Amino acid sequence: MRLKLFAAFGLSAAVLAGCVAPVPVPGPAVPPAPVAAPAPTTLDAASRQVARNTIQREIQNRFQGVDVAPWTDCVMNNATTAELIDIAQMSNAGSSGVSQSVAAIVSRPATTQCIAAAARRA
Repeated sequence: MRLKLFAAFGLSAAVLAGCVAPVPVPGPAVPPAPVAAPAPTTLDAASRQVARNTIQREIQNRFQGVDVAPWTDCVMNNATTAELIDIAQMSNAGSSGVSQSVAAIVSRPATTQCIAAAARRA
């Protein structure tokens, strides 16, 4: 009789073991990844003026003695906000990549057509 009772308790314990809700075990706390400062997405008036002066200086270095203000306007109008921000930041940092950035904007068909039209009017 004891053996039957022991077997019955063992069987009922095994059946009920599947009914127990699992207890979550807390794992090691993982610190959040550091968040980098977001890149600027708007161009304020001061940065726009720095970009304009830098672009004008780059064009003036290549075409000395020519009024390059209309050409600068063409480059400014065909540059994206991100490009103008980059040019202003590179100028403030004294980076040498400004001339490549200006050349990339000047090489676009719309910029080239604008500069050609401005040169015909001059």
